[in-house]
Amino acid sequence: MAIRVLLVDDQPLLRTGFRMILEAEQDLAVVGEAGDGLQALEQVRALQPDVVLMDIRMPRMDGVEATRQITGPAKDGPAKVLVLTTFDLDEYVVEALRAGASGFLLKDAPADELVQAIRVVAAGEAMLAPSITRRLLDKYAGHLPSGEESVPDTLHTLTEREVEVLKLVARGLSNAEIAADLFVSETTVKTHVGHVLTKLGLRDRVQAAVYAYESGLVRPGAQ
Repeated sequence: MAIRVLLVDDQPLLRTGFRMILEAEQDLAVVGEAGDGLQALEQVRALQPDVVLMDIRMPRMDGVEATRQITGPAKDGPAKVLVLTTFDLDEYVVEALRAGASGFLLKDAPADELVQAIRVVAAGEAMLAPSITRRLLDKYAGHLPSGEESVPDTLHTLTEREVEVLKLVARGLSNAEIAADLFVSETTVKTHVGHVLTKLGLRDRVQAAVYAYESGLVRPGAQ
């Protein structure tokens, strides 16, 4: 079955461009469009898309609040949110990730990158370039703990190896890179990442990276 996509952007011309790109792919289907966050919520309830391509800065309700409502505890469906932004260092992107977005992509990204991002997010993975993960969290380090705060109790539920994996995820390493760093198989890394997400109640590795910084486990700027 085709991946059902909802386009959310306050610029009709951009929505038209995205639609043309996505409808050229046999496994993608654009099921609707919305011009602001409130319309997006209505469309998600009515159309039950798999992925919402979400702009951040929109009238009436911005993409951060819309993302929070779409992916929160009272969500109406399984939709994943892929945030679109004009700037790769947008403070709202961090808030969108905290709100539950599965990743973000620049609006001027190549068409094949946009298509691949939707497929990745639809499959339940996170879409966020490692370098961007670090830059985002480092740039907004002032909003995050200094590392001197007490470690949250939930962190103590992790094994020593799971903590190691979480630190590497926060640094933006892929499963393959983590496997090479720890001298284990990629399958083993996937298992550890799965355990980390389950124990901490997180939805994907993007939220895991944010958690690692917010808990003080990883300090902004540290290698």
